[in-house]
Amino acid sequence: MPRAGLDKDPRDVAAMFDGVARRYDLTNTVLSFGQDRWWRRCTRVDVAAGPGERVLDLAAGTAVSTVELARAGAWCVAADFSLGMLRAGRHRKVPLVGADALALPFADGVFDAVTISFGLRNVADLDAALAELARVTRPGGRLVICEFSTPIWRPFRTVYLEYLMRALPEVARRVSSNPEAYVYLAESIRAWPDQPALAQRVAAAGWVDVDWRNLTGGIVALHRAVKPAHGYS
Repeated sequence: MPRAGLDKDPRDVAAMFDGVARRYDLTNTVLSFGQDRWWRRCTRVDVAAGPGERVLDLAAGTAVSTVELARAGAWCVAADFSLGMLRAGRHRKVPLVGADALALPFADGVFDAVTISFGLRNVADLDAALAELARVTRPGGRLVICEFSTPIWRPFRTVYLEYLMRALPEVARRVSSNPEAYVYLAESIRAWPDQPALAQRVAAAGWVDVDWRNLTGGIVALHRAVKPAHGYS
């Protein structure tokens, strides 16, 4: 089964995720040493959604992240362009929608909060995706991005990158249904902007009050932002 390339052709990326769907959640837990559960909880806390609010969980995969978000009492919908991933999560009791991050099938301003976890780096056009997320968010609504980032301590960064490029694909061969996909995923993490650079891209897409906090020493960062209440600043 082929892996996607860093040109991020949507058909190739979707097909790659279809191929890893069956054991995706297990593989993530093994590769992250169980940290994925904590990252999801932190995302829920930062989204800060409550009863009566509507939340879009984009690139939701098998919807395990959507179920976590829904624990706060909000109405949450899982959206992903990999139908294989959505099928793998169809037993979860949240709405599932096939959706392209660059052309979301939702009206303007319908969500109180939007979030995307470990998916933004897989879209073909980062800036267009950020703008599309802003379109479907109400004025004053919130954005939370949970994504792999750059460890802040240099010696740890070296160890992490070594694990990423050597150990991660080897572990994936033991547990994943498509180990080659994890070579692409490791490469895409290395090519991803660091925390300040991503914050600049978020702000350039029209979001305000952009900040971030590091998780697990910067392996993951949560970027947070707000849609201006009266149009873009």
